[in-house]
Amino acid sequence: MITIDKDTDKNTEILGTAISYLEDRGFENIKADTEGFESPKSYIKRGSEISITPDIVAERDGEKHIFELSLKSKKPRLLKSKWLFLDVLSTMKNFKFKILTTRGHYKFTDEMLDSISLNKTPLKI
Repeated sequence: MITIDKDTDKNTEILGTAISYLEDRGFENIKADTEGFESPKSYIKRGSEISITPDIVAERDGEKHIFELSLKSKKPRLLKSKWLFLDVLSTMKNFKFKILTTRGHYKFTDEMLDSISLNKTPLKI
């Protein structure tokens, strides 16, 4: 599984904040890899043991949305690969793909998006 070296306690706290943010905005059927929620579907690369799991998957108005948390990482290359894959997947399946970030991670997120030429505006929670 592609796991980014995020501090698990802090990641869980920010994930909880992100879920609350989405619930307040009318998202339903939220799936996240945390207590009390069903895990989102993982995608496995053929011929290897690499799997990619979105941070949050939710629905609103009949549309499926994939949300990815952007936190500073010592392995940005893996994060870039994950974002590019999720962007292509969301385009193919007609989903919405959005990136969530929080204070202290805005600059990192903007630099990452610029470096892979991904035309996304991160949602600040």
